[in-house]
Amino acid sequence: MFDIIVIGGGHAGIEASVSAATLGCTVGLVSMDVSTIGRLSCNPSIGGSAKGHLAKEIDALGGIMGQIADKSGLQFKMLNTSKGHAVWSPRSQNDKDLYPYFAQCKLLSNKNIRIIQQNVVEITVKDNSVSSILTSTNEEIFAKKIILCSGTFLNAVMFTGLTGIEGGRVGENSAKHISDLLESYGLVRGRLKTGTPPRISKDSIDFSSVTTLEGDINPIPFSWNTKRVKNTLCCYATQTNLTTHSILEEGFSESPMFTGLIQGSGPRYCPSVEDKIARFADKPSHQIVLEPEGISTDSYYVNGFSTSLPTHIQEKALRSINGLQNASFLKYGYAVEYDFFLPYQLHFTLETKAIKGLYFAGQINGTSGYEEAASQGLIAGVNAALSIKDPGNNFVIDRSEGYIGVLIDDLVNKSTNEPYRIFTSLAEYRLLLRQDNADLRLLKKAHSVGLISEQRFDSFLKYKYKIDSLSQYCSSTKIRPETINPLFEVKEESILKESQTIEQLNKRNSISLGELISLSNPNELIDYYANDVKVLEQVDITIRYEGYIQRQQKDVELFKKNEMKKIPTSFDYKRIQSLSTEGREKLEKVRPISLGQASRISGVSASDITAIALYLR
Repeated sequence: MFDIIVIGGGHAGIEASVSAATLGCTVGLVSMDVSTIGRLSCNPSIGGSAKGHLAKEIDALGGIMGQIADKSGLQFKMLNTSKGHAVWSPRSQNDKDLYPYFAQCKLLSNKNIRIIQQNVVEITVKDNSVSSILTSTNEEIFAKKIILCSGTFLNAVMFTGLTGIEGGRVGENSAKHISDLLESYGLVRGRLKTGTPPRISKDSIDFSSVTTLEGDINPIPFSWNTKRVKNTLCCYATQTNLTTHSILEEGFSESPMFTGLIQGSGPRYCPSVEDKIARFADKPSHQIVLEPEGISTDSYYVNGFSTSLPTHIQEKALRSINGLQNASFLKYGYAVEYDFFLPYQLHFTLETKAIKGLYFAGQINGTSGYEEAASQGLIAGVNAALSIKDPGNNFVIDRSEGYIGVLIDDLVNKSTNEPYRIFTSLAEYRLLLRQDNADLRLLKKAHSVGLISEQRFDSFLKYKYKIDSLSQYCSSTKIRPETINPLFEVKEESILKESQTIEQLNKRNSISLGELISLSNPNELIDYYANDVKVLEQVDITIRYEGYIQRQQKDVELFKKNEMKKIPTSFDYKRIQSLSTEGREKLEKVRPISLGQASRISGVSASDITAIALYLR
């Protein structure tokens, strides 16, 4: 018997297993094929806009995604650096073979985790609580808690053209029966779809006709534990054209999406190439990025060309693109349609409301993306472990603390009818939730439940002490006009008439904090702080955005206040006659635990919240 069984070895399953094992639980990780654990089944990359924030938060909470990404990374780049720090996001291009290799090594080296190669056909429930799993070989394995991380495999069908084949990934079987079983327990399911583009041979690309996309000169790792990363390979860019679009339209009559073979909703933010052509008919081109899939393979991922059109259309269309006239296909694009369960049926711990001890994480909750899945897996793993080791102690990140909180809060309160992806625009406190301060926001909380080692926590405390010390120095140290005016004259800045603190002067865009500190003749101790790039960055950002940060902190205080206004679980919304019909329906479905949560449920109006507040009072 295990403390926890994790079903599925994708990114959610990996983080769920590791976090639960870190807290001392015995974990059985069940996968249909052990060799596929950690596979980058679609895009061979980690991070990206807002997704990079999630990867950094996972690392701050003791997860391993960032460490594996750093080890297997081929190219590292910080996105959106032309904009404010709130939207800077790290991204890495990764080796598709090395990433799962390092993931499997991490799992195999953990004494609390046992990997089991089996196909789960049933989750046994007794008295509305999980009891065991039953495998296809008729083996029953018992556990106190079960975390289901099924990815795109529940009743999955793959489509290329009008041909549908059962399976959640090329060469891998579909997971049947479990969806039907869960529905029989009262859980409501839906249908979603996702897709993947073709892979082509490196030798068939005309690199003289495409644009090189370099990584950063000084690449930054994801993980606190990684000292340095390097760029090994480059990506390349090209674009579709009107000829490409015309060819793609020829295949619309054989598109499973347009002919109705696929009923599930696809990702609006990352549509298939045929969907782009149909929805954005006025655009003459769409960007295509050619991404190397590894150092030991010639395979290139054609990002931006996700498709389920027939193979002959894929070939003809791709070969009409500049640089790809001789493209040789290693794998054709396809779409996958699969079952998911509407996430309003979850607690914030990711335990299902209908079945005690059963947790959902990843695409089963309607999300899309490795980082979103890994985030959920970590939270589900921690809470499943705490429910055994420390009953009554839940581990929840709220939306003022992290993007993980935004993600889960959105899922539970707004549910989803299309694959959910995280965006910076979804975080109302995004200036506070930057990728560079994930440790400052979350590491102490992670340490409080045992996710972080004492060694790392001590290192973090020293780092925070440096930040606090340098901040104090900047707010109390003044620079005289005669010291700084020569530099201001060179930079064509208005000169000083009287001394100002480093903090005041740092709000000028033309001068860096490092320059100001060097002008202030700091003692050796302050110089030591200033030479730490991460420390300098934190102090600089805090000073420059001080007014905006203070404003968001006030908003967070109001948010917290509303979160403290609890709604009893037995609250009868039918007793409030003034509630709107839609509001009452959504409130009864989600069963919010606080006034703050109720206010974020889609369909619940401001007047509904006022009525509830008055009734509670």
